[in-house]
Amino acid sequence: MSGSDTAPFLSQADDTDDGLVPGTPGLPGAPGNPKSEDPEVPDREGLQRITGLSSGRSALIVAVLCYINLLNYMDRFTVAGVLPDIEQFFNIGDSSSGLIQTVFISSYMVLAPVFGYLGDRYNRKYLMCGGIAFWSLVTLGSSFIPRERFWLLLLTRGLVGVGEASYSTIAPTLIADLFVADQRSRMLSVFYFAIPVGSGLGYIAGSKVKDVAGDWHWALRVTPGLGVVAVLLLFLVVREPPRGAVERHLDSPPLNPTSWWADLRALARNLIFGLVTCLTGVLGVGLGVEVSRRLRRSNPRADPLVCAAGLLGSAPFLFLSLACARGSIVATYIFIFVGETLLSMNWAIVADILLYVVIPTRRSTAEAFQIVLSHLLGDAGSPYLIGLISDRLRRRWPPSFLSEFRALQFSLMLCAFVGALGGAAFLGTAIFIEGDRQRAHLHVQGLLREAGPADDRIVVPQRGRSTRVPVSSVLI
Repeated sequence: MSGSDTAPFLSQADDTDDGLVPGTPGLPGAPGNPKSEDPEVPDREGLQRITGLSSGRSALIVAVLCYINLLNYMDRFTVAGVLPDIEQFFNIGDSSSGLIQTVFISSYMVLAPVFGYLGDRYNRKYLMCGGIAFWSLVTLGSSFIPRERFWLLLLTRGLVGVGEASYSTIAPTLIADLFVADQRSRMLSVFYFAIPVGSGLGYIAGSKVKDVAGDWHWALRVTPGLGVVAVLLLFLVVREPPRGAVERHLDSPPLNPTSWWADLRALARNLIFGLVTCLTGVLGVGLGVEVSRRLRRSNPRADPLVCAAGLLGSAPFLFLSLACARGSIVATYIFIFVGETLLSMNWAIVADILLYVVIPTRRSTAEAFQIVLSHLLGDAGSPYLIGLISDRLRRRWPPSFLSEFRALQFSLMLCAFVGALGGAAFLGTAIFIEGDRQRAHLHVQGLLREAGPADDRIVVPQRGRSTRVPVSSVLI
């Protein structure tokens, strides 16, 4: 087992030995190895021999990657937490402040394929170290920009995309080379759980650090310090596992990278679902906003009703797309197209609802909790839950490709029923939406005062005179 990183910065070599002796105990297909439930999945000892890393070390690597993913999304949403202060400091409007995120996302989007190419061919650990170090330095530098140089802030936020692209495209592939099957699903669910938590912490940290320091610039100086810790952890803890070794048979040759055009041609054959999702997302968001805008003229509850209609309408189409998956791929894509279009109708409307039922001084906190709860109840744990249900179903049936297909098919059908429950929740929201919006409006106008701790008291006679005492003391 290799004990240290010997590969140069842009080396093709992995850190661990890839030469495996056929017949090693614990590996798939090894003679004398007890036949497990799935003979193609190596056990813990087999994984250790393949990767050259103990199970504890692999778990520690995932913990480091989760920490960096958390930090990644903290930095992304820290700016949102202090955005009003940035607008005031640089004397810019909403369009210019919105450009900050647009520049970052554009840079991130353009650079992601670049680091995807590098990550498939060179040492991933050192690519991440360099990207995160650069991102930390640029983020720190952005906190010292003078007020007359707003264009420089835009430039630095664009350069931050370098670091985030270097990490987001590479880190999941390391996890894929450390674990297989349900272990991989479990680790990826932990990894992506950092997204909602980091997003919420970014909002909170940005606003709270600004309040404590009395200066919004200090909010941008928190994550760079944590970034230095991330680089040290990457350098000292993370080791590069051999690419694809845990998934291939012992008698198959090591995987070698192909040309980038060959990669793109191969990926194009798998991207039909992604293209459908992109198109339906655009159509669904636009359709939802337009339908809601027109219905508001006659129905003040239009927003939650449109969201409910979208979710309730999408549920049967998503169910049918799964039911037809084996019989007709064309019908499957048609049902997916309609279902995802309806499903996407609520995205922009939900954001609008959140903003008009919450007073301005609490909107960032509300956005943070909305992000945390939506991911917590959604994509943070759902991949693991779906995989867990699929594994349980597979154990009940004879092993075959059809049983694997059916198990995953039936487990994914749960999503359609959850969508229907979401539609029912929006119908319940429609009952209270008018009152919540009116209360927020009156509060902003100064016509409604919230009851504070001193108001939670009643007047009772005590020794000949009236005295205010807490309600709880009377009830007790």
